[in-house]
Amino acid sequence: MGSQSKWMIEKNRILSLPIEEKRKLYKSSDYITVNQVDPWCNYVVRNKDVEDKKHNLEDLNEFRKIKLNQEQNKSLAERVSLFRGDITKLEIDAIVNAANSRLRAGGGVDGAIHKAAGPLLQDECNSIGGCQTGDAQITGGYDLPAKYVIHTVGPQDGSAQKLQSCYEKSLSFQQQYRLSSIAFPCISTGIYGFPNRLAAHIALRTARKFLESNQDVQRIIFCTFMPIDVEIYETLMQMYFPLHQWNYNDGATVSE
Repeated sequence: MGSQSKWMIEKNRILSLPIEEKRKLYKSSDYITVNQVDPWCNYVVRNKDVEDKKHNLEDLNEFRKIKLNQEQNKSLAERVSLFRGDITKLEIDAIVNAANSRLRAGGGVDGAIHKAAGPLLQDECNSIGGCQTGDAQITGGYDLPAKYVIHTVGPQDGSAQKLQSCYEKSLSFQQQYRLSSIAFPCISTGIYGFPNRLAAHIALRTARKFLESNQDVQRIIFCTFMPIDVEIYETLMQMYFPLHQWNYNDGATVSE
């Protein structure tokens, strides 16, 4: 049996398992279901200091690039989450991997995902033959709690357009694979050096646009690990997914 057929057989077997059987494959028992992750509207209630965090003038300028459909504010605040923790623990439909162009196990989030998924993930990645910057590929999740892993290659040159493409291409798998829950790490902000704050604007803007026109995704989760990213997302999510009318929630309407 070749390695390709081995990963393919195992991938299909795992995807067809009842959830109780699949849980026996996880490397640890401390998995987290989507229902255990607070939606944004609850997160703000539980973390009282969040609303003390205010955006700055640069945030407003970046925010002018989107026009929110205000009627959806309340419902969308229930469909996004800010999660501080380990993305490999999430028992959801898909987690996104900040991959390299060769789709080889690397450091950081990439290495953690490969370690938790087991060696067959690398076998499937090898069969794909790489991934361009700004593009995405999807594989099975194997021993991970997540059903699928979406591998996307973030820019190393600070290209906002390519980073936006990472989020768009990752979300484009939603319909074909019937993904109702997707979790993103902070793509390109680690060793690739993309500015954390601008990266968060791009992630939130792209997710907001997607959710406004897509009813099938029940939850998009933004996974933050570094304290700076927690701080940034707590600040900016108030703009893109506002809970109050008095929030400054539509820079696009400001007259120049």
